Amino acid sequence: MGCGRVGATLAHSLIQRGHDVAVIDQDPAAFRRLGSDFPGRRIKGVGFDREVMKDAGVPQAYAFAAVSSGDNSNIIAARVARETFGVERVVARIYDPRRAEIFQRLGIPTVATVRWTADQTLHHLLPEGSTPDYFDPSGTLVLAQIHVNVRWAGRRLTEIEETFGVRVAFVTRLGDALIPTGETVYQEGDELHLVAPRGSLAELEHRLDTVRPEE
Repeated sequence: MGCGRVGATLAHSLIQRGHDVAVIDQDPAAFRRLGSDFPGRRIKGVGFDREVMKDAGVPQAYAFAAVSSGDNSNIIAARVARETFGVERVVARIYDPRRAEIFQRLGIPTVATVRWTADQTLHHLLPEGSTPDYFDPSGTLVLAQIHVNVRWAGRRLTEIEETFGVRVAFVTRLGDALIPTGETVYQEGDELHLVAPRGSLAELEHRLDTVRPEE
């Protein structure tokens, strides 16, 4: 639902991966973004209207993405797709990060574009700041990129995990991502993406930046 720049790009990406796609938008002019050769279906109508969603094939859909410009429309459409038509894979684009957190707890994955962009920009301005990448649907755990004191360089990541009670999900090193093993050591310049309890993020960030390994 939504044929703006994000929706049109998403639709083409899915087509290129071999999927059948239907795009819903109440403005027929928006479909121009798809191009004349777009092989998917174009459905004119309100994206959360049940009859429009039926026409688009939502009851039989494998997944549904609500990426219009309105938070309310996206959330309503996502909930109808999930609760009325039983679509298991549903995601909603949300501009208001406070709303995004609420609907994450309801089990609807959200993409909070404003918060994500702000966090990424902040991280490049202030590399010491943590950058949340993902919250689990219950809001209990967070995947975040957190700065680690450089004195941990040369130490195994398992030592960092045991000391701080976290899990290293992956490492970004010299522009490449890698999944760590038990032998992987922390190198200066590494960006660690850690899974940790959400409520401990602020304290954890402070400890990772200040606590040094035992000599």
